[in-house]
Amino acid sequence: MTEMRQRHDVGPPDSGSDEKATLLAFLDYVRDAVTSKAQGLDDRQARTPGVSSGTSVLGLVKHLTAVESYWFAWAFEGADMEHPDFGMDLAETDSAAGLLAAYHRAIERSNEIIEHCDDLSQPCARSAGKAAVVRSMRWVLIHMIEETARHAGHADILREQADGSIGR
Repeated sequence: MTEMRQRHDVGPPDSGSDEKATLLAFLDYVRDAVTSKAQGLDDRQARTPGVSSGTSVLGLVKHLTAVESYWFAWAFEGADMEHPDFGMDLAETDSAAGLLAAYHRAIERSNEIIEHCDDLSQPCARSAGKAAVVRSMRWVLIHMIEETARHAGHADILREQADGSIGR
């Protein structure tokens, strides 16, 4: 049995600011929860699936990187780029450092796109998602909070399975 290691919990962000700043603060909060779960694991631990579906901490990071690019760059901005692959399968060349760096780059680009959006009701440049509906930036931000938070919970459980760490 692995030794339980308690990590200091981090409460939700305080934000008495406007709607966009509040939504971005919560999105950054759950993004940080994901990255904190991936940091400190060796590549073997981070790549090892903790459930029968094959989901691993690094697989979640890879998936969330694609989701960031899809919703903010591809759908909202309309960037000329390949449609991201949402899969969680890892290549032999995928490493924790490389995947976390790619996630941080995707987050930086997403945050730049969010920053340049002056109206949260502005529609995406492309219809997206399973319903192929044109969504607003507000919808994308709320969806990304939900998507990232759900996977942060998965990462929390996978991290505990990997090395016994609990808490944020």
